[in-house]
Amino acid sequence: MASDVPSISEWFQGRNVFITGGSGFMGKVLIYKLLLSCNDLGNIFVLIRKKRDVDPQSRLKLMMQENPLKMIKEKHPERIEKIVLVKGDITCDDLALSSDDKQKLMDKVSVVFHAAANIKFDLTLKDAVTLNTLGTKNVINLVKQLPHLKSFIHVSTSYCHCDETVLEERYYQSDIDPEEIIKMINNTPDNILKAITPKLLRGLPNTYAFSKALAESLVQKCGLPVGVVRPSIVMASWKEPKPGWTDSFSGPTALMVGAGKGVVRTMLCNYKYEINIIPCDMAINTIIALAWKVGKEDPEKPIFMNVTNDTENPISWGYAIDTGKKYTLMYPFTGLLWYPGGSITTLRWFHWLRVILFHYIPALFIDLLIFLTGNKPFLVKVHNKVNIGIDLIRYYTTKRWEFRNDRMKELQAEFNPSDREEFFMDTKAIVWDDYLLNYILGTRLYCLKDDVSTIPHARKVLWYLYFADWFVKISLTIFFVWFIYSWINPFKERIATVIEINEI
Repeated sequence: MASDVPSISEWFQGRNVFITGGSGFMGKVLIYKLLLSCNDLGNIFVLIRKKRDVDPQSRLKLMMQENPLKMIKEKHPERIEKIVLVKGDITCDDLALSSDDKQKLMDKVSVVFHAAANIKFDLTLKDAVTLNTLGTKNVINLVKQLPHLKSFIHVSTSYCHCDETVLEERYYQSDIDPEEIIKMINNTPDNILKAITPKLLRGLPNTYAFSKALAESLVQKCGLPVGVVRPSIVMASWKEPKPGWTDSFSGPTALMVGAGKGVVRTMLCNYKYEINIIPCDMAINTIIALAWKVGKEDPEKPIFMNVTNDTENPISWGYAIDTGKKYTLMYPFTGLLWYPGGSITTLRWFHWLRVILFHYIPALFIDLLIFLTGNKPFLVKVHNKVNIGIDLIRYYTTKRWEFRNDRMKELQAEFNPSDREEFFMDTKAIVWDDYLLNYILGTRLYCLKDDVSTIPHARKVLWYLYFADWFVKISLTIFFVWFIYSWINPFKERIATVIEINEI
């Protein structure tokens, strides 16, 4: 790298940043990393909306009291003061900003990170497009008004064009106009939208991927100095803020917790296919670095970058599941419902047979016992949600993609030695066994609030459930053998009687 090119921290010196989605999983890590590694950064304006009757100020205060911002507050209390609340909503024109807040952004902001999105796979078309496509349009309209803008980063997903088998770092042309779709969802009855959704998706698995692809079309033609980052499956941190840190129950984490608590016992998944994991801290480092690259190069067209795991350090679904099972047995969760077990399969009929045998039948039996003790049954409802979740991710666990990430590698090559260390993003350095162990422990601590003192008791409960599991298996086997014998024996006696009659 040329000596006259500023480092990432130097480039951000004195710059004011605007972030949407700052209260989300990745947004929190983004704020944390900017405050940690860009010492002379200006203010970070964070857009927060009212949610479930909790006002933006209260939501920001809660963020400050939890990790990772709590760590910044403890180590660098003066830096936390750089966070400035901006009340607003991306689904509204001008983001519903007050005149004062908008003027602050106009006067100060030169870098924008748009990370706000809803990542649920089961959103209606109207909700997905409103949040992910219209929201992006509104952000772009505001960003176009910023007189000091140097860099605009849009956080997309590497799976928004997953109908392709090779996912390249380029814009994918679409004949669907996002503006027309936005008009459609506002002028079409919900029942008609539901009916035409499958046709509109055109091979995409859900409205999330569709709405994010539409958002990329808006970014492509926005005419701003912009970078589009496409992370793959973002999971717990590798190093920062702590190894294994996560506060998100989405995706693989929800499945892992369900399996670890003995609820999930079967899943549709190809054992040999790769799961493309990117730790959240590596993803955020790449996002910040791309903002730096866009700022110093001022590209005429968007820079698309797949933030994915390198093919030189792959990890399969089978390895991830087996290793996760190993560590959830070594460090079991509290609140176990049954001894963890089960396996994966690619056969749908076999999966649903196991759903009936190992999900619904035990759930019905346990709910009956709960009802008889005067309590409210819940396990069948839990399994209904679990099975819906498994079906929603089936597309991703039974398909293989090739991700091109040459630009991510090239970006690392542009770093000076200090930035390469501070903004680490080389996935070849990950030892997956160690990473998955920290992921399990991090999920226990940060998501489930189970500190290490709960492990000895959890192991005792696991031991009891181990014997209970074998007792039930042996009992069911004996019952099955007895049932078959009871069914076959009278049949054999009838055959013997017929033979005797014939001999007479």
